[in-house]
Amino acid sequence: MAQDTYLQCGKLINTKTGEVITEKTIVISGKKIVKIENGYINGKKGDVVIDLKNKTVMPGLIDMHIHIESETNPKAYLKRYTDNEADLAFDAVGFAKKTLMAGFTTVRDLGGSGVNISIKKAIAQGKIEGPRVFTAGKILSTTGGHGDPTNGSKRSLVGDPGPKDGVVNSIEDARKAVRQRYKNGADLIKITATGGVLSVAKSGSNPQFTVEEIKAICETAKDYGYHVAAHAHGDEGMQRAILGGVKTIEHGTLMSEKTMDLMKQHNAYLVPTITAGKEVTDKAKIEGYYPSIIVPKALNIGPKIQDTFGQAYKKGVGIAFGTDAGVFEHGKNGKEFRYMVEAGMPAIEVIQSATVTNAKILQMEDQLGQITAGFIADIVAVNEDPRKKIETMENVVFVMKEGKVYKQ
Repeated sequence: MAQDTYLQCGKLINTKTGEVITEKTIVISGKKIVKIENGYINGKKGDVVIDLKNKTVMPGLIDMHIHIESETNPKAYLKRYTDNEADLAFDAVGFAKKTLMAGFTTVRDLGGSGVNISIKKAIAQGKIEGPRVFTAGKILSTTGGHGDPTNGSKRSLVGDPGPKDGVVNSIEDARKAVRQRYKNGADLIKITATGGVLSVAKSGSNPQFTVEEIKAICETAKDYGYHVAAHAHGDEGMQRAILGGVKTIEHGTLMSEKTMDLMKQHNAYLVPTITAGKEVTDKAKIEGYYPSIIVPKALNIGPKIQDTFGQAYKKGVGIAFGTDAGVFEHGKNGKEFRYMVEAGMPAIEVIQSATVTNAKILQMEDQLGQITAGFIADIVAVNEDPRKKIETMENVVFVMKEGKVYKQ
């Protein structure tokens, strides 16, 4: 007879209602939660009992913006020319494990070389340890845009990248690029609606797609059951992205009130990535860490993200938790909780943004984001009550994914 697992929980966060309930036992069989019992239950002989009586327990966390293939370092721009796909894959094994150990049992990977698709498969097949990955594969950009893979290269290496490489310059390109992502095995689409901070290009905020191109991307994505995420710092590019049909705006740095209203009207979510903003600002102050063209953008954009998030939250914009890990060190994703609380979002709502909200965007709301009978047994625990001490989210002490304990 198969073993069941009994988690005896001192405090348990009901992410649907926002309540914290006490003295419960979660019963897990295989990969699923079977029931939640009142009090501390021991099960039958041979079952596994885990004592979390002095912990706060919640569903596995979901980070909607990471880059699983890479991690910031001063040689990152050189490594684009020296690293092979195998090098990226070996690095990603470590990044994936760090992410899982930080309590993030599901992530949305928003762009890499395409190795991210292989990493997703390797984790799903149990070859390596890591979170469940939904990946965009290679992001879509315009020529010279934030995701053009040849930005900053010498002329003999630039060529004319097209839809296969993620470079889109027409409605036809847009449709072809989405279909190519489907063929490659991506789960969603990511576009760079504006310039970005870390690309070797001058503008960090100019619009980089027409509304028609974005509409073509979003309409085609819908045909394949995909949603679209849009990197955006500048306001005009954000408005085009929202009108074009994207589901999430990543960063949202220079967002106006008009854009906030537009997001509410179109049911789009902001993914703040405050940690990335702070970390990029700090790194830009280290001489030689980034190419010189990046430094002024980092010092301008990075410090503004937290304030914009605070304004958007107060205005009633939907908030989805996401960090941009990879732009900073993987495994430190939990810092985002503290920064979101600092900006005015109550701790329980931040936790809901990292669980039920994100599960809904991923169309997994009937399987992830809650501790409920029939749901996948993705469960984490922290030492203290995050409502009183949000920093506890930076030290997840228990991690279970699909009924298997990875950290205890």
